[in-house]
Amino acid sequence: MKLRPVEPGDLDRFFEQQLDPEANEMAAFTAKNPADRGVFNYHWGLMLRDPATVARTIEHDGEVAGSIFLFPDEDARELSFWTDRKFWGQGITTAAVDEILKEFPDRPVRARVVSDNIGTLKILERRGFVKVGESQDFANARAAVVSEDILELA
Repeated sequence: MKLRPVEPGDLDRFFEQQLDPEANEMAAFTAKNPADRGVFNYHWGLMLRDPATVARTIEHDGEVAGSIFLFPDEDARELSFWTDRKFWGQGITTAAVDEILKEFPDRPVRARVVSDNIGTLKILERRGFVKVGESQDFANARAAVVSEDILELA
């Protein structure tokens, strides 16, 4: 696994990855219509043009396995990532989180995770993130209000 800057061609893979219904269900907080390429392009365009946002491609064996980014949120950076489902359970996301936290050591870092996303919660908790809050929000992918844990690495 390696992290590298996002290249224009990566966006096509990111878009394909976000179309996976099971991954959307797990992430919960996704675009209202994941198949809307215009919304996708607009969102990624904003992130890639923002100098305060750090976006990386997760690459595994030469293949785009997902994305990971840190973006400003109030008094901290927020961590977010998406990994293609075919790479789940292989330690690739864990390695990507370790790498970006090493590359950007400023703390605190926060992450938001739907409370039943056990895999992501385990990755973050094993890195030292602790629950500092909870919110109830509408999740497009589930068309329901869900619990979201707010975690922080101090």
